[in-house]
Amino acid sequence: MIKLFVGLGNPGPEYEATRHNAGAWWLDALSRDLKVSLVPDRSYHGLMARTTINGQAIWLLQPQTFMNLSGKSVAALARFFKISPGEILVAHDELDVLPGLVKLKFGGSHAGHNGLRDIHAQLGSADYWRLRLGIGHPGDKADVTHWVLKKPSPEQRVLIEEAMDRSLKAVPAMLAGDMEKATMIAHTSKPARPKPARPEAPPPITAP
Repeated sequence: MIKLFVGLGNPGPEYEATRHNAGAWWLDALSRDLKVSLVPDRSYHGLMARTTINGQAIWLLQPQTFMNLSGKSVAALARFFKISPGEILVAHDELDVLPGLVKLKFGGSHAGHNGLRDIHAQLGSADYWRLRLGIGHPGDKADVTHWVLKKPSPEQRVLIEEAMDRSLKAVPAMLAGDMEKATMIAHTSKPARPKPARPEAPPPITAP
């Protein structure tokens, strides 16, 4: 089961609404769902909340170390509370997934994501869960840094937030340790396509 939920981002108001903070947005939404408040904790270099669900302690963590030092925060909390990598879920922005979609994944490479890169290094393992929140790709690798540190368009922000809201429905399965069910929920929770409008029926023909 997941015991530690992490949302990646950069601290400070200048970064708050940028694509790179999608993971932090998700954790904010989770904290509202669980009715807990994230508060600064120097020991873990981030904003942290702790709650109990079905008798099990659960932690929420939003590193405040800047993205490329995220592992410093995650590893500090995980080691102190003896949380294994497999019990950690990291929510983060994902270039290779379109806005409006999320992907749940276990293990694998960091794919150049600086937050994941440092978590890999600090935990000494890649075997943790990731919730990949689609932000789309600018199309040119040279534009990636500017893209992730820029605000999404209003339309993209709506898509990202709707996807996050739907992905939160997978959290109960994560807490129950049913990651197969959580993956199914996360991957099938896609925006419903609006049904085409029915053509209006022609007026009845009346006899003269």
